[in-house]
Amino acid sequence: MKLTKSVSPQDKKIINRIFWRSFTVFASRVGATKAHAPGFMYSIMPALDKYYEKDKAGHREAMMRHTTWYNITQNVGTFVMGLVASMEKKTAQDPNFDPETTVAIKTSLMGPLSGIGDSIFWGVLRVIAAGIGISLASQGSVLGPLLFLIIYNVPSILARYYLTYMGFTLGDTFIQDMYKSGSMQLLNKAASTLGLMMIGCMTATMVQFKSKLSIPITGGKPILIQTYFDQLWKGLIPLLLTLCCYWLLSKKVNVNWILLGVLILAIILGLIGVV
Repeated sequence: MKLTKSVSPQDKKIINRIFWRSFTVFASRVGATKAHAPGFMYSIMPALDKYYEKDKAGHREAMMRHTTWYNITQNVGTFVMGLVASMEKKTAQDPNFDPETTVAIKTSLMGPLSGIGDSIFWGVLRVIAAGIGISLASQGSVLGPLLFLIIYNVPSILARYYLTYMGFTLGDTFIQDMYKSGSMQLLNKAASTLGLMMIGCMTATMVQFKSKLSIPITGGKPILIQTYFDQLWKGLIPLLLTLCCYWLLSKKVNVNWILLGVLILAIILGLIGVV
């Protein structure tokens, strides 16, 4: 691929090491003030060690620069790592280059890239992978969890790999060009729309609520309440339950409490014969 071929063998070795080290980022959280800064520093350390090989003071200053707060959707975070590596190389070679620019650009990219990464990988790809995996697993197929891992992780790993090179080769102008052309807004909107469609499909097919309540009729068959629900709006109760859970999440209610509440509600309704 052109991105990898345009890099020197020395830089390619450094970028590959950054890519492999990037998997440790989320294992390095040290609190709200630094978040994943140690993991970021560990990931780009091969670049710092090489480019500041003969400048111990510069190496120390570069390490200090990257002790600041860092948090990003790591599926796309390797773009920032590659970008920072290229800018640190420029800092080491050009004494007139302002090193604070590196920190400023790194910080400014966290929000936009996380928005894209969350929409694509968490909002769309994970939902699709989970939908396929759960569907197969519910039928007792071992392919369910395997396909979930494959569908989610293969694109994620490929994105991590090539975005590391993209960040290193294209530099800070890439994001700026996307914003100027309007591609960034279009990508965000497309990913958000697809994510909402998938959530709607999963709500309709996977959230189950069938009432056993009925109205007895003398001399005839009882009228099932569920029949009227389906005639009024098929899937209305599952939709309301999903919206209720979403509302609780928006109120910062812990997801574990929501799951526990749904479980208890299901048990109670089952015991009294509602479902």
